[in-house]
Amino acid sequence: MPEIGAIARKVRSKNAGPFWLTIDIFCGTTDAYTQIVTGLSTERVAQALQADSTQLKRFDIAELNVIKISLPRPVVQGHATDRDMHGAAWAALIAEIDIN
Repeated sequence: MPEIGAIARKVRSKNAGPFWLTIDIFCGTTDAYTQIVTGLSTERVAQALQADSTQLKRFDIAELNVIKISLPRPVVQGHATDRDMHGAAWAALIAEIDIN
């Protein structure tokens, strides 16, 4: 089973304000987009991010071959226990998910 990072053109994550993170999966082609959209459940994303699936917001944007996922940060940006102030490390967790 291939990983998302091997199929998608780019996976990136970043802050969406001090309380939210956003992860973008740029698929590049319609075939890659279809493969990822059909093989990646929101529950699987939540499991990889150790998040509550009811709090994830997922946007499948077929016109751009992009999947966008937003979720609340586990701690407020800049808090003493914040281990990723810019939100950049979350992309690796998604890129390593195997697609069915």
